[in-house]
Amino acid sequence: MYILGISALYHDAAAALVKDGEIIAAAQEERFTRKKHDPSIPQRAIEYCLKEGKVEPEDLHAVVYYDNPFLTMGRFVQNLRHTGADSKDLLNFSLESLVSQKMWIHQMLADSLGRLGMDNKLYVAEHHISHAASAFFPSPYQKAAIITVDGVGEYATTTIGYGENNNIKILQEIEYPHSLGLLYSAFTYFCGFKVNSGDYKLMGLAPYGEPVYYQLIKDKLIDIKSDGSYRLNLEYFDFQYGRTMTNEKFAELFGGDRRQPESVITKREMDMASSIQKIIEEVLVLMVRHVKELVDREVENLVLAGGVALNCVANGVLSREKIFKNIWIQPAAGDAGGAVGAAMFYYYQYCNQKRIADNMHDSQKGSYLGPTYTDEFIEEYLINNGYPYHKYENSQKGMTFYSKIAEILDEQKVIGLFEGRMEYGPRALGNRSIIGDPRSPEMQSKLNLKIKYRESFRPFAPSVLEENAKEYFEIDCKSPYMLLCADVCGTRRKEFKLREEIKTAEENLLPVVNRVRSDIPAVTHVDYSARIQTVNEEDNPIYYGIIKAFQQLTGCGVIINTSFNVRGEPIVCTPEDAYLCFMRTEMDVLVLGNCILYKEEQPRIVDDEDWRSRYELD
Repeated sequence: MYILGISALYHDAAAALVKDGEIIAAAQEERFTRKKHDPSIPQRAIEYCLKEGKVEPEDLHAVVYYDNPFLTMGRFVQNLRHTGADSKDLLNFSLESLVSQKMWIHQMLADSLGRLGMDNKLYVAEHHISHAASAFFPSPYQKAAIITVDGVGEYATTTIGYGENNNIKILQEIEYPHSLGLLYSAFTYFCGFKVNSGDYKLMGLAPYGEPVYYQLIKDKLIDIKSDGSYRLNLEYFDFQYGRTMTNEKFAELFGGDRRQPESVITKREMDMASSIQKIIEEVLVLMVRHVKELVDREVENLVLAGGVALNCVANGVLSREKIFKNIWIQPAAGDAGGAVGAAMFYYYQYCNQKRIADNMHDSQKGSYLGPTYTDEFIEEYLINNGYPYHKYENSQKGMTFYSKIAEILDEQKVIGLFEGRMEYGPRALGNRSIIGDPRSPEMQSKLNLKIKYRESFRPFAPSVLEENAKEYFEIDCKSPYMLLCADVCGTRRKEFKLREEIKTAEENLLPVVNRVRSDIPAVTHVDYSARIQTVNEEDNPIYYGIIKAFQQLTGCGVIINTSFNVRGEPIVCTPEDAYLCFMRTEMDVLVLGNCILYKEEQPRIVDDEDWRSRYELD
């Protein structure tokens, strides 16, 4: 039974193909169109999924959309009633896209596919049902509590539920306009970052500040109950009117206007980031304690999805609280993951198919679910374009190949790594990654300023051999999807007085960023935390082999991992994407399949000198 899941028309459009409960393929449209967070009908992603599954549209048993547009229209009408005479902006902002697109999603997908599967009709799953299904059905667990938190679906913004075998049930929910995701996005916006794109910047900025606004937020903006439910004070927000996230009253509360994008980040923004991060963590902890009591105190497992589930700092807090023994988070927790959730909900719950879970292994396949390119394809691309390369035969693609990459890393070179299937979700997990030596004090700022072309304060993630994770980080579980934060082990830390450093730095954070805080400084954030990816040989033998070779050469079982792209660009998808990114930046080496390319050997490419202007800043 083949089922195609679709997310589209909000942000992070994606397609996913499920066969008899197995995820065959999944990818975001942005990777193909090169438009970050592309919300359009995922034509290219659909084509990829069908090609990967070797099926035609008429072979599909169902096409399932991750949202119910009729319920969304109902929420829109209710919002109009609330705004009353002040509804002009809401009408201008939302009505056309809702009436001309979302209400006709069935026709748009029919035009794209040619036929909506065998039945030639579109099935829908509610937005938070899709999130819940994406969290539970691919998880390792037979039973689990479920929490989904995002901006808004049709009505719901937060849900708690329960999954068992092939069935999920939503038990309680919070409805729009009361939204934890929108609250966080309001702070993202006010601090000068882009909503739905810059939320992770706010999270990365939080450790630089102090939660001095924590009580003010609780007193004025959000009423938090003991069970984690909450209500926003809408007097301070404008999103319900279809305008910006915050209003003048919000600005007065925080002593001045919104920070303008790309301007200097001040202590106010640092403190606001720290304060809202603490609020998010508090609400989630209360909510998790409540769902534990609600479902069954004997249930040991929790699964999470929705955009807020990408807050790896909060996830780390939940893991350390030990309310549940095990936590699994959908790697594509945002809207993209709804495509997988919608398809799996149809297969398991609507069709009542048997589900097998061993409580150990998930069915996400490491989230390596996107396109791959053969060594023959890559070599032909390089030959046709006259790009010099050094090829390692398959017989050499073991420790010889890995050792060479390890040597390059040890020379403080930065490598673009392009191997295997592209990752599904916002994190690069070793197949579309830029990698470097974490022991270098300058590597973080070098990667940010000369390769990623982004703010210097943003941290980088460590990829660590799963069996060695506890030697470097205070973590007692796997973290294969880079969705948990934990501290660097105390024995590896170096004294660092953050508050004094920030005061001295004033408007220039670079000295603070470059200060050595541990023996792996390039992946140690200013509060000694790190967003960890644990790597095992079963999930990704090539990436594991590279890190293992680096460990054997240097004694360090950790490398830097950041996504293979520049600021504003989606993660690279094709060998051509990878080569262009390699040549446009100060990356030193490119690994394409079994070929290694050195920057100094490459011909000068004829390229648009203003190529960065094509990517919107996040």
